[in-house]
Amino acid sequence: MKISRMNPFESNSKTVAFLDVETEEGINIKGFTLVEGTNGLFVSAPSAKGKDGKYYDRVFVPKELKEQLTEMAISMYNEMGGKTTGTTTNNIEDTTSL
Repeated sequence: MKISRMNPFESNSKTVAFLDVETEEGINIKGFTLVEGTNGLFVSAPSAKGKDGKYYDRVFVPKELKEQLTEMAISMYNEMGGKTTGTTTNNIEDTTSL
């Protein structure tokens, strides 16, 4: 899996970047976001608003894979000049694929 596109997003919202992910099989999943939470940056899966007004994930990612994706996204975001607050990351040799 690799991050095929990342666009930093500058505003007063908690979203700091939008990203797309491509699987090894060539499936491109669009709509992931990198969000600044109370415990640092994390990746949020694509979601849609339901009839009840709540947002629901459209893609479900296993916990371990989501952690790896978050590390990749934070590393790429930092390389692009993004700023993190209260977040430390491990250096990843290859930030484009798992």
